[in-house]
Amino acid sequence: MEFYEAAARPEGLIHALCRVWERSVRATHTFLDEAEIRRLSAYVPGALREVPLLVVARDSQGEAAGFMGIDAPRLEMLFLEPGQRGKGYGRRLVQAAASRYGVTEVCVNEQNPQARGFYERMGFRVYHRSACDGQGAPYPLLYLRLPKP
Repeated sequence: MEFYEAAARPEGLIHALCRVWERSVRATHTFLDEAEIRRLSAYVPGALREVPLLVVARDSQGEAAGFMGIDAPRLEMLFLEPGQRGKGYGRRLVQAAASRYGVTEVCVNEQNPQARGFYERMGFRVYHRSACDGQGAPYPLLYLRLPKP
């Protein structure tokens, strides 16, 4: 895994991760239409530049298999290449987030049951629901956290 502080993110990396984001969203966020994916994609480069810690998991060929963004204690984003799902990258990223960076919370779209199931398998539990996303769009969010030890 590669760890990038805010000042050390080359533009080539940002562009590559934007492509991972788009392929991941198209594979998992089936509730979004094309216009909404395009609208959201405008926010992705800025989010990748601004999140306090960016972690990239690489496959055996050195390509980005997935990435996560952390603003502890919250996991702000986790996206995997569709062809890399089920290979343990997500689990390793979340385990590193919790053990190295104190991540205890995550937020997922309620309409993405695969994400909810993944985080619940990782030990997270729903503690809150909102009817809209952070931009006020009608995409309900589930807020999950790890139980206190």
